[in-house]
Amino acid sequence: MQNNISIGQYFPGDSFVHRLDPRTKILFSLLFIVCIFLSKGFLCFLMIAMFAFMCMKVSKISMKFIIKGLKPIMFIVLFTFMLNLFLSSGDDVFVKFGVISITFSGIRNAVFMAIRLILLVTCTQLLTLTTSPIQLTDGIERLLSPLKRIGFPAHELAMMMSIALRFIPTLIEETEKITKAQKARGADFETGGVIKRVKSMIPLLVPLFVGAFRRADELAMAMEARCYRGGSGRTKMRPLQYTNNDYYSMAAGIGLMAFVIILNALKVF
Repeated sequence: MQNNISIGQYFPGDSFVHRLDPRTKILFSLLFIVCIFLSKGFLCFLMIAMFAFMCMKVSKISMKFIIKGLKPIMFIVLFTFMLNLFLSSGDDVFVKFGVISITFSGIRNAVFMAIRLILLVTCTQLLTLTTSPIQLTDGIERLLSPLKRIGFPAHELAMMMSIALRFIPTLIEETEKITKAQKARGADFETGGVIKRVKSMIPLLVPLFVGAFRRADELAMAMEARCYRGGSGRTKMRPLQYTNNDYYSMAAGIGLMAFVIILNALKVF
């Protein structure tokens, strides 16, 4: 399962996307997410999907690697799809089974929501796969630096977000190890009713939380041993600096958003 988790991992490379300023990639990801939620038609989603595919090619990230990273969230995608399919109301009934009816608007909403989730995870994967933890922390800190004037802990927040994101693969790996260890001791996580399954998760959750707190304590001690005292007075070995490629990339992101807004205004679905 660990091999299927790509969110939070970094894939070293020297592609066009890897060389971009981390602030550009973070802002571009935010624009991409806004475009996903603004989209209301198949043409908009098609353009966004093509744009994401182009970013994959430019970043030299394998399509198979991206698809493999989507496997762990397919249950959430299918669950959301079914909820929107059966719970969406409307007069345009497609098929009806007793009190349960499926409408054309429900099918449309279900498909759009599934596409949104897939594109959101893909965008997050591209950000973390092409940005190292240090770059990600520096980028978030620089973007939040104007808030330091009102006492906002920009550096500390950026550090916490980066550490939390990078700990996702570690926690997934720890969960897999604990699950295998508990199954070897006779634990059953797959049979019985809902209450029994919930109770069977306790031997899994307790060591997982204990391990997470232990790792957090070890990380804190390691940072203190290296005289880490926050962001005050710290300098950068490699200061962030925008290049022409960053401006071109941001222009492309803004152009994509403008295109989505125009299509929505023209009601091109």
